[in-house]
Amino acid sequence: MLEFETPPPDRDDDALYFVFEGGRLVTGLRDSGLAAWSRRQLEANGWAVRREQFIGRWQGRPYFAVEIEAAALDPMQHHCGSLYQLLGRLEEPLFALAGRAAQLLAWERDHRYCGRCGEPMALDGRERAMRCAGCGRNVYPRISPCVIVLVTNGEHLLLARNARTRRPFYSTLAGFVEAGEDLEHCVAREVREEVGVEVEDLRYYGSQPWPFPDQLMVGFHARYAGGEIVCEPGEIAHADWFHYRDLPPVPPAQSIAGQLIQAYIDEIA
Repeated sequence: MLEFETPPPDRDDDALYFVFEGGRLVTGLRDSGLAAWSRRQLEANGWAVRREQFIGRWQGRPYFAVEIEAAALDPMQHHCGSLYQLLGRLEEPLFALAGRAAQLLAWERDHRYCGRCGEPMALDGRERAMRCAGCGRNVYPRISPCVIVLVTNGEHLLLARNARTRRPFYSTLAGFVEAGEDLEHCVAREVREEVGVEVEDLRYYGSQPWPFPDQLMVGFHARYAGGEIVCEPGEIAHADWFHYRDLPPVPPAQSIAGQLIQAYIDEIA
């Protein structure tokens, strides 16, 4: 079980560290799929730590996020890349911890100066906040809520290929919630804007933190209510109805998009 709201350990002899350089995750080419390092390994590699955040415990073991100074990484021992590389490799709780690590380091890095008065900010020792030395303003980690929806019509699923990604799969539709907008309105608006159709009978499925960079994905199923597919230029490269027995490449089951698709297939198959 993940434990987020716990104090950091007095000693970190058994702690593990997610290591980032320039926003990219550093993993070992010969690791066991854990993607985290011990304190001894950090010191053996000679990495200078720029930022460090305690992110919580899993199975009683403490985990930290560290950002290191630019280092000459050995290509025979280290790999530096996106969190996407961990999809399917890590257990879901560990992937959530890695995502939390990336988000907290980015939050600290992006709030070094106050957006109100311009003075330097520093971590508040009493709570998870960046505090301004000038005006006293506190800034807390922010999450961007998004909806993600699988639209269905009987045995057919409406799937789309994003125009801005190189990944060759089709997925469900998604979009950010606007200020003052509820989730249900956002679902209807995003589907209408992206593919031109109307939906009804929304059913909440579940949610997933998605650290690319700081989204919380709120999943829905929705039933097709009318309209012809018209793809939004610059957003959707192609969209179509696919029979559940003849799907194109879709996202992995570790993502909420893949879970939405599989849950509907299980429901009707």
